[in-house]
Amino acid sequence: MAETLFSKIINREIPADIVYEDDLCLAFRDINPQAPLHILLIPKKAIEKVADATETDQALLGYLLLKAGDIAREQGYADAFRLVINNGEAAGQTVFHLHVHILAGRPFSWPAG
Repeated sequence: MAETLFSKIINREIPADIVYEDDLCLAFRDINPQAPLHILLIPKKAIEKVADATETDQALLGYLLLKAGDIAREQGYADAFRLVINNGEAAGQTVFHLHVHILAGRPFSWPAG
């Protein structure tokens, strides 16, 4: 996978407002927030998009969803938050390193987009 903005954040080549980090993932505030809370949660493993994940990534994908809930709770949004994963350019993905948007703090309509 080509180096991305997110891999540069993981490697500390670009600064970010990091709110969580462990051996598997990193979470930081989005620089162009779409809600009062907008955090991006990324795996440290380079996966371009969710469709590129394999069976060996199953535990990591589940871990990201559980960690997203933990982060939302820690930020004060236990009861109302949205998780978004865009897959591919046509779906709105602009950085090709799998990431989960954690959004909260305003009403969200449905259908999304």
